[in-house]
Amino acid sequence: MTLTASTDLAAAATGQPAVNLDGVVKRFGTVTAVDGIDLRIRPGEVVALLGPNGAGKTTTVDMLLGLSQPTEGTVRVYGRAPQEAVALGLVSAVMQSGGLLKDYTVEETVRLTAVLFGRPRSAVAVALKRAGIADLGDRLVGKCSGGQQQRLRFAMALLPDPELLILDEPTTGMDVGGRREFWDAIREDAQGGRTVIFATHYLEEADAYADRVVLVRRGRIVADGTASEIKALAAGRTVRATLPGAQPADLSRLPGVESCEVRGDSVYLHGRDTDAIARHLLTQTDARDLEITSRNLEDAFLTLTADEETAA
Repeated sequence: MTLTASTDLAAAATGQPAVNLDGVVKRFGTVTAVDGIDLRIRPGEVVALLGPNGAGKTTTVDMLLGLSQPTEGTVRVYGRAPQEAVALGLVSAVMQSGGLLKDYTVEETVRLTAVLFGRPRSAVAVALKRAGIADLGDRLVGKCSGGQQQRLRFAMALLPDPELLILDEPTTGMDVGGRREFWDAIREDAQGGRTVIFATHYLEEADAYADRVVLVRRGRIVADGTASEIKALAAGRTVRATLPGAQPADLSRLPGVESCEVRGDSVYLHGRDTDAIARHLLTQTDARDLEITSRNLEDAFLTLTADEETAA
């Protein structure tokens, strides 16, 4: 008998973490890709795993999927070894590339995957619809765009009805509308109790869709919290104003300014004492349309990974 997540719900109902990494270290020769990560993810959470290239994200994902073993520490998925969790259909992944036969049609590909997981034919139509490619069933995979192929991988990943879905750059190649539809489907799944971990270079996706953001640098977790909590770690705020003819050199000398940027008639001044900056602009210059905003997730990302070097 082939077990799937739907026939093995006990793992998700015990109250234990969906993911538990305890003191995980992964070395490749003299290079340490993951350096002592402790991470616990609750069932039903949508977690963004962020970090610069070489931060250890892919290595961590590989260990969660049982594709790589930790040098030190333990990795558990719903209390099981990753290989066992994958074999039971508790875990599915949507990767950036590979895994598709270009001479098969979209529907043939999903149907073949359904057979491998022992899923009924009706599951094929459901997966295609949820992935937003029900109208592409007769198209050859090789004729699909990059975004359509990513949606196909998503449909395939849904077939075992996994408890944990791991997404590696899932919206690569999708247009803005496609990305929004994709994340709407992911959020709907999460509301039903599915756990989602995703790595992305689109920081606005992490800000908009993640319950929790885990920021990795040099194989270590440097920040873990909601997007708002992560953004709060980037000290300072931004003053934006309309000031035609402004020169960066002059702006950088203003009291409290740590960095500045000029975009056409708009100026963006970053600093800790934004009240002083705003007061100077309003009383000593012709600035108008002034507003003060908190740093965004990109600012926090750059601040917390400023000394990152590509290492793994």
